[in-house]
Amino acid sequence: MTDAGLRHGRVALALSFGVQGVAFALLVTRIPALQDQYGISDGLLPVFLAAVPILAGAGSVLTEKVVARVRPGVVLRWAQPLVLLALLGVGAGGRLWHIGVALGVFGLAVGALDASMNMMGVSLQRASGRSIMLGFHAAYSLGGIAGASLAWVGARWDLSLFASYLPVVALLLPAALVGSRRYTEGRSPEAAAGGGAPKAAGGSLSLKLLLPLCLVMCFAYIGDSTVSNWSAKYLQDVLGGSEQMSTLPYNVYMVTMLLGRAVGDLGVRRFGAVAVVRGGSLLAAGGFAVVAGAPGPWVGMLGFTMLGLGLCVIVPQTFAAAGRLFPGHSNAAVARLNIFNYVGFLVGSPLVGVLGDAWSYRGAMLVPMVLVLVTLVYARSFAPEPARYGGGHERPHTADVG
Repeated sequence: MTDAGLRHGRVALALSFGVQGVAFALLVTRIPALQDQYGISDGLLPVFLAAVPILAGAGSVLTEKVVARVRPGVVLRWAQPLVLLALLGVGAGGRLWHIGVALGVFGLAVGALDASMNMMGVSLQRASGRSIMLGFHAAYSLGGIAGASLAWVGARWDLSLFASYLPVVALLLPAALVGSRRYTEGRSPEAAAGGGAPKAAGGSLSLKLLLPLCLVMCFAYIGDSTVSNWSAKYLQDVLGGSEQMSTLPYNVYMVTMLLGRAVGDLGVRRFGAVAVVRGGSLLAAGGFAVVAGAPGPWVGMLGFTMLGLGLCVIVPQTFAAAGRLFPGHSNAAVARLNIFNYVGFLVGSPLVGVLGDAWSYRGAMLVPMVLVLVTLVYARSFAPEPARYGGGHERPHTADVG
């Protein structure tokens, strides 16, 4: 593969991550408008919200089967337009069955999209010979910030969901289709399994070996969903911040996550994945501790800033570690690992809510803190194989695409 081919492949995949960030943010930040448009009660809303990650998990499982026959780029080429069209369908309907169908398609397509994007990211990182996964997830974070900003504009101008979504989809859909023509992948997993990879890693996919990474992924998303769902309420109700100020923690979290991911690959290249993941875990746990003990809203904001900088490195490095651990079965490993993204998302929000109501919200913040610290126990799972990196035998870069 040529250097130019790798560069084009990286740009195309980064665009896909960015588009997905925009689409997902446009959906989750307009939930109140969705309730109004479809007449969804507060009691029924959790059913719809839970359906998306459940179906996304099913989509990830299905993708594992499909990529045994076709390349992940083919799945991604079809899944991304489906996500965008399903988003438009969410905005266009008026009855409960309309949103049920649209969210069903959205969930299944998101699962296929997330799995195939990360499969391709792992493949391109293998081809480039150095850490680049954080850069792709930085593009996702940037898209999320853009999507949330567009949602704010739509709400500010009192636009309908369809009017808010239509111009975005009209712009991003052709861009995604054009970008998909540049999708490329590194060496096949089978080829990567040869040439010095440890025999156990290149053999069959062992759930026992993958389980530590699955737990890390789940715990990271419990932390992420805690911030997403509870930061505004916590700052206002527990720390005494104003309603206007309560909108800031998640924005700060997203921006610091973007900044951390933008420079994170440099840290991995210099200090190694194990050190970066350990540092991120300690910083994230410290952020939860600061939030739990904050005397006021500004100290709480500091805690959410620490959370963004700490959690940002864990998920991309977990996908990368799965690819290194199972070079002969990296696509299957990524697909199965991706399921725990949705498990963490499903568990995180109700876990904090139940603990907050039964105990205290300050105490509830200590639970994701402890779970993030568990990552330290499994940090060695992020170490690269000695035969491929380290010991003075690092594989030469095939392209200067950093």
